[in-house]
Amino acid sequence: MDADVLIVGAGPVGLTAAIVLTQQGHQVTIVDTQAESLNTSRAAVVHPRTLELLKPYGVVPAMTAHGLHIPRFTIRDRDRVLVPVPFDGLDTPFPYTLMISQADTEAFLLARLAELGGKVLRPVTVTGIEQDAEGVTATLDDGRRIRAAYLIGADGMHSMVRESAGIAFDGGAYEESFTLADVRLSGGVPQDEVILYFSPAGLVVVAPLPGGSYRIVATVDQAPQRPDVAFVQRLLDERGPEAEPAVVHEVIWGSRFRVHHRIAGTYRKDRVLLAGDAAHVHSPAGGQGMNLGIDDAVSLGEALSRVLRGASPDLLDGYATGRRPQAEKVVALAGTLTALATAASGMRLLRNLVLRLAGKIPAVRHRLAWQLSGLNRR
Repeated sequence: MDADVLIVGAGPVGLTAAIVLTQQGHQVTIVDTQAESLNTSRAAVVHPRTLELLKPYGVVPAMTAHGLHIPRFTIRDRDRVLVPVPFDGLDTPFPYTLMISQADTEAFLLARLAELGGKVLRPVTVTGIEQDAEGVTATLDDGRRIRAAYLIGADGMHSMVRESAGIAFDGGAYEESFTLADVRLSGGVPQDEVILYFSPAGLVVVAPLPGGSYRIVATVDQAPQRPDVAFVQRLLDERGPEAEPAVVHEVIWGSRFRVHHRIAGTYRKDRVLLAGDAAHVHSPAGGQGMNLGIDDAVSLGEALSRVLRGASPDLLDGYATGRRPQAEKVVALAGTLTALATAASGMRLLRNLVLRLAGKIPAVRHRLAWQLSGLNRR
């Protein structure tokens, strides 16, 4: 074997799996199609459960020192608070949402992997995968072949690993497209909340980031390739605070994307295993995607380590069967939030009334905090 494990994809999921396995003493090769400078992936929320999972692997102090600690998530209809979701009462060492760009999260993970002696081979594309009873052989675009006992596909929604293994990816796509932008703004947007604004025009998420900027994510019929100040300003005028409107001064970075809701038919095909977006994708409402993927990576890395040390490969079936229901719950929660946010105008008053009443019940607020924080996956 050239490696115990070959990991395809060096985003947060692949890097986390590599750290777990390398720290456990296994030989890992990790490859990615992109050069580092080309990585523009942009998740920005790290939840308490994710920090708990990463704590044994030496990366959390750097992340928590760099990111913003946000104590609550709020669902609003313009200025009206519908459901406040406090994290500061949760039973966890990390009673907050950590706001940190995915680029920084990846940088901290990559630095930790380097400390452990690992590195990423870039830019490298896997063009073919063959399995046999003893291992997996991957062919690279430069003609090299890598032989490993197991292969982890952490290569995103359009996973070549998943397709090569013949694993179905059932589901669909939302009709709307999504726009994403990091902006500088002033006005009536709190600096200590992640806010999901509901409006007839669609949802918009406004979240503070380190350095004084804000992350904007919104559903739109046709998102521009590169949103400008006027476009983001119009979004916030239509959906954001009214009493003290937000004023957009600069768009630092922006893009558009389509959102699917899909789950892989299985997370394991013999010696090929899936994690992260290769296994599940869903709406960004609730900020669950990267967090669920890192959860996959830690669970899979720890199970795979035990198998490599002689435990039964049935542990990997346990990973596959155990993680899929977790993804189903997250996809359902994200879908519910998206459906509520985009409810027809005729249902808006009823929706707001029900949510405001529910939001006054401590048990409801706590349950939603428990779900959004990922602590329900303990």
